[in-house]
Amino acid sequence: MKAYSVDLRQKIIEAYENEPISQRQLARRFRVATSFVTKLLKQYRETGDLNPKPRPGRPRSLNAEQVEIVQSLVEAKNDISLSELCEELNPHLEGTVSEPTMCRVMQRLNLTRKKNRFTRLKRAVNGCNNYAPNTGTG
Repeated sequence: MKAYSVDLRQKIIEAYENEPISQRQLARRFRVATSFVTKLLKQYRETGDLNPKPRPGRPRSLNAEQVEIVQSLVEAKNDISLSELCEELNPHLEGTVSEPTMCRVMQRLNLTRKKNRFTRLKRAVNGCNNYAPNTGTG
């Protein structure tokens, strides 16, 4: 859900300051939740700012400059794993990047990725995988 516009937030604050009205009545008038009005008034009192707060968490995508860095890292080390790629990219970012995000970037760039650092070998010990029971003839 998108944040409410700054214009609506300003109207709520002005109505609250200029009229003797309760928070519940404000919420009904502007068709918003009472909790939103309460939080907005608290934010305005404490900071004087009406802008919506940024959403927490990691960025879901990388910008063009960061994608170019990913391409150069993959060209330099074509057998790099996703976890190694994330570790190499983190110093170039303000935060961290997750492996799923890195996987999406690699798919967008049509680059193959190395899933595991060590690949498992198939077990084929003395033909045990191709075992055929003895029919008893012979």
